[in-house]
Amino acid sequence: MSQQSRTRPSGSATALNEAYDTALLDLDGVVYAGGAAIAYAVESLTTARDAGMRLAYVTNNALRPPDTVAAHLTELGVPAEPDDVITSAQAVSRLIAEQVPAGSKVLVIGGDGLRVALRERGLEPVDSADDGPAAVVQGYGGPDLPWARFAEACYAINRGVPWFASNTDLTIPGARGIMPGNGAAVEVVRIGTGAEPQVAGKPLPPMHRETILRTGARKALVVGDRLDTDIEGAFNGGVDSLLVLTGVTDGAGLLAAEPRHRPTYVDADLRGLLTGQPEVTERDGGFGCGGWTATAGGGALTLDGDGAALDGLRALCAAAWTEAGEGACALDAGKALARLGL
Repeated sequence: MSQQSRTRPSGSATALNEAYDTALLDLDGVVYAGGAAIAYAVESLTTARDAGMRLAYVTNNALRPPDTVAAHLTELGVPAEPDDVITSAQAVSRLIAEQVPAGSKVLVIGGDGLRVALRERGLEPVDSADDGPAAVVQGYGGPDLPWARFAEACYAINRGVPWFASNTDLTIPGARGIMPGNGAAVEVVRIGTGAEPQVAGKPLPPMHRETILRTGARKALVVGDRLDTDIEGAFNGGVDSLLVLTGVTDGAGLLAAEPRHRPTYVDADLRGLLTGQPEVTERDGGFGCGGWTATAGGGALTLDGDGAALDGLRALCAAAWTEAGEGACALDAGKALARLGL
């Protein structure tokens, strides 16, 4: 089934870690949240790696350089090397290097991840609009990034300096809940300048290109928790995706997904890498998965039967996406999701 016509999650008789050679894993909300490992992540990734799957960690978070991310993963129990980590800082630095002369100064609004990536491309990070930068780059700088940094970006951009952003995720998951991401900070600078940045991160092509260049993946599976970055990025790159429900996306958001936000597979967490995926089939005027049958009509989605909650959600996806076609499903799913505890 083509991604453009996806009306239901796909099934797989083969465990996903055997069906795909490389997992392109998001980090925040998938492997960890607020620095702590998400339940089942370490065990699942260890098993997948030991069985021969290449694990690559692809993150829109530009704060930390790859060696720091790899050390954190290793500390959590998932051994990783810097080359296993691909960041939006790397993608945006390549984008900048293709447009400015070698050795150019770049005003950095963000953290060490951007500085390391810029130096890797032969560019010089600077801190002031008065340093003569050829570009401004903005990435997530942590919750304590001073307001004065946004002002510095505005000074340069209002003088005509081109503006780049690592990513535009409005939110990120943290230890205490959801908090503002780089996209929220980008909005501050947009308001102060009226300008539009060139963006590199997921779901846009520069990030997918960076990932493929660095991993050499032949049959990749994108694994993420966000529809508007991870899943849309897989859609744009023409590769399959697994949505895990450990981060930003909940059942209601998944059912309302428009075509570019519909994942190939859906599972509760990273244990889904180690199993096949059940088929969703047409059944009794609706769609069935496991012991559940989902139908659409009368302004609502209806769920009958019993069984595993994830099977019910997969059946509901088929009913919702088929009803919505090329749009977003607006049917009431509250009662159906409540039956599943979602």
